[in-house]
Amino acid sequence: MPDKSVHSPKLGAAAEEPEQPVSGSSYPHDLHPGLVPGIGVDEQRNRFGVDWFVFAVTAVLIIGFIIWGISSPAHVGEVSSSAFAWAMTNTGWLLNLVMILGLVLMAYIGFSRFGAIRLGKDDEGPQFSRFSWIAMMFGAGIGVGIFFFGPSEPLSHFLNPPPGTVAAGTPAALHQALAQSHFHWGLSAWALYALVGGAIAYSTFRRGRVSLISSVFQPLFGTKQTDGLVGRIIDILAIFATLFGTAATLGLSATQIGTGIEIISGISEVGNDVLLMIIAVLTTGFIISAVSGVAKGIRYLSNLNVSLTLILIAFVFLTGPTLFLLNLIPSGILVYVDELLPMMSKSLSWGEETVSFQAGWTAFYWAWWIAWTPFVGMFIAQISRGRTLREFALATLLVPTMIIILAFTVFGGAAVWLNMQGTAGFDGSAGSENVLFSLFETLPLNQITPFILIFVLAIFFITSADSASVVMGTMSSKGDPSPKKYVVIFWGLCMMGIAVVMLLAGGEETLAALQNLTILVALPFSVVLLLMMVAFLKDLSTDPAAIRRKYARVAVANAVVRGLEEYGDDFEFGVSEAEEGRGAGHDFDSTSVKVTEWYQRTDEFGNKVDYDYESGRWADGWTAKNENPDTSDDPGQAAKNTTDRP
Repeated sequence: MPDKSVHSPKLGAAAEEPEQPVSGSSYPHDLHPGLVPGIGVDEQRNRFGVDWFVFAVTAVLIIGFIIWGISSPAHVGEVSSSAFAWAMTNTGWLLNLVMILGLVLMAYIGFSRFGAIRLGKDDEGPQFSRFSWIAMMFGAGIGVGIFFFGPSEPLSHFLNPPPGTVAAGTPAALHQALAQSHFHWGLSAWALYALVGGAIAYSTFRRGRVSLISSVFQPLFGTKQTDGLVGRIIDILAIFATLFGTAATLGLSATQIGTGIEIISGISEVGNDVLLMIIAVLTTGFIISAVSGVAKGIRYLSNLNVSLTLILIAFVFLTGPTLFLLNLIPSGILVYVDELLPMMSKSLSWGEETVSFQAGWTAFYWAWWIAWTPFVGMFIAQISRGRTLREFALATLLVPTMIIILAFTVFGGAAVWLNMQGTAGFDGSAGSENVLFSLFETLPLNQITPFILIFVLAIFFITSADSASVVMGTMSSKGDPSPKKYVVIFWGLCMMGIAVVMLLAGGEETLAALQNLTILVALPFSVVLLLMMVAFLKDLSTDPAAIRRKYARVAVANAVVRGLEEYGDDFEFGVSEAEEGRGAGHDFDSTSVKVTEWYQRTDEFGNKVDYDYESGRWADGWTAKNENPDTSDDPGQAAKNTTDRP
């Protein structure tokens, strides 16, 4: 058996020879793996810079796609349609599987023994108040979709219910429509955000790894592979998913802003030329925000956007059919809960009609959320430092879901009510982008609300492009939370280019092109998410808190048996050395590299350096630039590394 004795960590001789790691112990830094308090990424010594392999490979492929799409949009549309038809028949089950397992896993983590693990060091508290944390979390996950689909999707399901459910236009259809909308936007979506956000936050603030999707996979593939080709492939897939997922959102923003311009200007129809001009103007706004360093201003605008969204929801609730909506909110929630498992079960086995419905609705949403997980997950990770996994999982699943349910019930319920009243524009003939403006036309202040809606949609466009570009810059810069501006701008321009290709490839069926391309890109990243679930659980199983809990469980069980054997009913617990085979960790190899390698400190070049956990001193005298960075007003600062970079 290896020597498992635990010594108090001292600098001692190691301080006199700073380049030599500790050699007289079975553990790095003389510290048992169950006693490691956790390591934040800002305590590590990392070298950042553009990962030219990740950047170049992704850039070449994306630029090639954009050139192809602009030069031959019809061909892109044909190829994507054919590939989409094949994918829905043969791989639609994969999207369902990812969503189901994501929800099950995060519910399990929230209620299991892992729930007490902190997304940070053992004694680290949350950075933000619970209210601010939830507000920022909701602001990350909310987007133009709440306006594009909030009024139109429940109305569509009311008029054309999912196959094999209820008759159209009935009270049952109304509640089924809301349940289906809640299913698409509620727990399943936020479970995936929680999965990626929790895994990144744990990896970054508990294990001290850089903020990359690939870092989460270290327990599965090892450091060498995740720092090498395997890790780079994972990060490339994450960038692809983010590019297409965000581009789809930008495309929806542009089409809905175009509708608003039609209403305000009185022109009959906005064509692709106008939509491209809208994208160009908003892209200019994004570039200005990216190069000017007005991050706080963009955050203020983002917070204003969330506030305006909630105000608009309240406005529809109070000036619309309030009594009808008051009754509809609890009914819609309960029908959603009741129908959750039946809706999750729908697949190819239910017939071609169900597959057609899934292709137009559910599969698109699942792909959209999968594509958004790197972007939203990384943001949620940055603001969740110091939370326990239990609080993180439950809050991320439940609170935004309830707000989404409220929004869709108010917007969608009001649209359905107007249909039942025979109001023009709510018979299902208008496009999804028109229903929102038609709804507000029936309410007071309809002379100014279109301007407010266009403003909200435009700011959603700019802030989404800005934030997603920074995330992609981080993923292509070895985890640097402050990537070079030219890298950020480049990825932003790529997003705009993909959005343009989606609009051109779709022709009159723009939404179909957005759906097809998003689903096709999300499929390979679905495999990444499945592997991430395994890696996350494997990481948690060797967490110091999990090790202590395992020891505690075995120690208590052994102590009770020993007490009964030696003292009968009259015994109490104490701590002493156990005989061989009866100790709390007798069947656990605490010296295995699987549980010790991660907390061995290294310098910027990967060379082992001793570290004193009691004093926080490095044996070679290195210190961070700023031991306690002020992150009170910058959630992005939470993941920043304060290393003196060579």
